[in-house]
Amino acid sequence: MLSDIEIAQSAQLEPIGRIAQSLGIAEDLLEAYGRYKAKVDYLALEGRTKKGRLVLVTAINPTPAGEGKTTVSIGLADALSRRGVRTALALREPSLGPVFGLKGGAAGGGYAQLVPMEDINLHFTGDLHAITAANNLIAAMLDNSIQQGNPLGIDPRRITWRRCMDMNDRQLRFIVTGLGGKANGTPREESFDITTASEIMATLCLSLNMADLKKRVSRLIVARTYDDRIVTAGDLKATGAVCALLKDALKPNLVQTLEHTPAFVHGGPFANIAHGCNSVIATRAALKCADVVVTEAGFGADLGAEKFIDIKCRLSSMMPSAIVLVASTRALKSHGGVDKADLGLENVEALEKGLGNLKRHIMNMKDVWNIEPVVAINRFSGDSAREIEAIRACCASLAVPVCLTEVWAKGGEGGLALADAVLEALERSGQMHPSFTYPDDLSVADKIRAVATRIYHADGVDFAPGVLTKIRKAEKEGYRGLPVCIAKTQYSFSDDAKKVGAPVGFRITVRDIKVSAGAGFIVAYTGDIMTMPGLPKVPAAESIDVTDDGRITGLF
Repeated sequence: MLSDIEIAQSAQLEPIGRIAQSLGIAEDLLEAYGRYKAKVDYLALEGRTKKGRLVLVTAINPTPAGEGKTTVSIGLADALSRRGVRTALALREPSLGPVFGLKGGAAGGGYAQLVPMEDINLHFTGDLHAITAANNLIAAMLDNSIQQGNPLGIDPRRITWRRCMDMNDRQLRFIVTGLGGKANGTPREESFDITTASEIMATLCLSLNMADLKKRVSRLIVARTYDDRIVTAGDLKATGAVCALLKDALKPNLVQTLEHTPAFVHGGPFANIAHGCNSVIATRAALKCADVVVTEAGFGADLGAEKFIDIKCRLSSMMPSAIVLVASTRALKSHGGVDKADLGLENVEALEKGLGNLKRHIMNMKDVWNIEPVVAINRFSGDSAREIEAIRACCASLAVPVCLTEVWAKGGEGGLALADAVLEALERSGQMHPSFTYPDDLSVADKIRAVATRIYHADGVDFAPGVLTKIRKAEKEGYRGLPVCIAKTQYSFSDDAKKVGAPVGFRITVRDIKVSAGAGFIVAYTGDIMTMPGLPKVPAAESIDVTDDGRITGLF
């Protein structure tokens, strides 16, 4: 059996100009990065009146078994293309941290992949490096302001802006900087985030254009003064330089699938402390060029899809016309209590117990967002007919379409049934009126309660001491109208990763909040969220190499 990289390297790619042409994008609107990837002049597309329909791919709560959302997204797009539909993808960029760590890349797998796979999973077009530099420029200017007489009155104990790098490096989670005497800065405790967790990443991904990016960057909160005033990147006079670094990174990237379906791949924010989906600019560009756009949200629907709808769609006036909910027999058995080592064994009883997780996501989509999903069973080798039939029966009882997908093994051909079901769902979508989880005018605390009770099905929300005071202060400072971004474990509807399936009788505890003023949301922390991962005992980097003629090996 060929590995992912062997499949990708054996593919015959089309020149990127030809891929752009299939979307009606002239070659003079491209900035080529070699033969097979390019940046697109999104501003030149703004005048188009064409509006495609958006399909969101999400999943049940993730498990160690994996659900394969990206692979299903790519396979679905290829299947739609096979049906003669002008289709485009709009997906996130991979981070180097997972590539060299444990999780792997984010370019799909098997015969449902983005190519050139190695480029996309490594440096790509340099967007993440630009975001890293922009983030760290703010940090450098902030510390320099303190060093040069501290004209803004910044309290070094209340600096909230962190440095970042696009690599898993646990050694940088908690450090002390500024040692070595007065000439080398002011000693203080410091923390690094991985680049995808930087607010610059979330800010870029929610910006509409350069003018909007400038406004957002100027609002970034970096510290407070001794007399408790907010200090922003605008106060540091960093806005112009930061946006100069992000000028090219703001442009969406265009690549292709193994079957030559166009794919806009741009941005990659965390799905817990941020909104977990690709950029607004890339999605809007795709909708200007294609009849159907397939996009994806991170983690399960309780995190990724909720944030996609309540943050990205709210701030960009977009809304999906259909939702694909990915599930697998392995993941459902995991939610039914089966250990990872035993997931390959048939266990219909455990799977039926785990179906509660699937049902809850389905009902959220129908009852809260008023969008009927299509369930995609992502088939793995070893899935039994009885297990698959149990999933079909569950979906039939809820009057929800369900399709078996085999895109990993068969590419677009393995997703034709899913494509047909999605096209039927799009035809019905005109009868629906999608809605948000909460209205804009609710208080911040009530927005948090709405997500916790309506999406997680918690009994209520408890706020740790001082949190409600911080919320009231944020509202007084003008941030009441922002949507909320709840940071919690991705493995459970609750804030306890061990409560898998469809837990009941629990409450959510909010331990802290943070105003992400540039991105435009308020983060509510329900637990310790790791924003600088570490490498595993045997990192994937140990298996990656490059031959004398420049061919990369060992990349998945």
